[in-house]
Amino acid sequence: MPEESLNTQGGRRGWIWLGVFWVVVLLGFGGGGVTLALLGPPPAAETPELALAPAEMPPPTPAPPRGVPEALARHVDPALVEFTAMGALPRIGPDGSMPMRVYARPFDRQDPRPRVALILGGIGLRASLSEQAIRTLPRNIALAFTPYAPNPAPLIEEAKERDFETLLALPMEPTGFPMNDPGHRALLTGLPAGENAQRLEWLLARYPGHVGAVGALTSMRGERFAAMAEPFAQMQLALSARGLLYFDVRPGAPHPQRAWGYTVDVVVDEPHTRGEIEQRLALLERLARERGGALGYLGEVTPVALERLAAWTAGLDARGVALAPVTALVRRPEIATR
Repeated sequence: MPEESLNTQGGRRGWIWLGVFWVVVLLGFGGGGVTLALLGPPPAAETPELALAPAEMPPPTPAPPRGVPEALARHVDPALVEFTAMGALPRIGPDGSMPMRVYARPFDRQDPRPRVALILGGIGLRASLSEQAIRTLPRNIALAFTPYAPNPAPLIEEAKERDFETLLALPMEPTGFPMNDPGHRALLTGLPAGENAQRLEWLLARYPGHVGAVGALTSMRGERFAAMAEPFAQMQLALSARGLLYFDVRPGAPHPQRAWGYTVDVVVDEPHTRGEIEQRLALLERLARERGGALGYLGEVTPVALERLAAWTAGLDARGVALAPVTALVRRPEIATR
């Protein structure tokens, strides 16, 4: 092949490869542009949030007192709480204020009518019936909460919202023990005084805001423990030293001698039948007329008990009897406690 022809072919091949090169380059730029268009612009750099100046920080939410459920904190006076390893224990405030007075319901003590008061026990064991009692019964009925309730805080909060007076049900050694078992933290006649004192503190620390305690756990009324003069007196002294009332549920027993309180006149639900409850409520009302005041105790929350209580209390005003909170019936200790 002549040399001129070879040069011509070589020149053509050079121009062809040069064209291919620029085609590839242009396609590369075009594809990159398409890719960028699909992906969109790169994300902007994040700007760190500016910390608020101290003056702009929202005020912190106050924490509830230690040992007090948050839902109950607004119903508890911090000055009346002692913080211990057992939990939040009630106490007399630095200014002398006492739970029995601070948490008491108002009542016109000049009311000349006979007064009848009632304690309803067993609150917390059956949540639905306990809630029904809180929502439907008159607020002057005192509610006694068991220390063994699985989730008492919502019920206590609701009771406090409605302004009920609340009590702690104290488990004490009853007649028929150990067949009748008041629970693993009960006050027992066979325990040393120090052990019973620790158990009492554990019981009182379950939840705060009560006006006092009642010596019964539902139908178990602690008769054997109450028959032991010294342990029974020490228990009353411990309650009195914390500004708490004590209610004895043994009809016919003397009024508490070493604590402010009262002794129940009638146990309303023994037995738990409709007819017996009606008869005992009528007896309670009659005793109030004769004595000027009377206190009843109903140990268990049942549908028939709630029905009879609602019907009975609805007619008291018309019959000239005042339904009073339990704090309106208390007596001072018969034996000086200080």
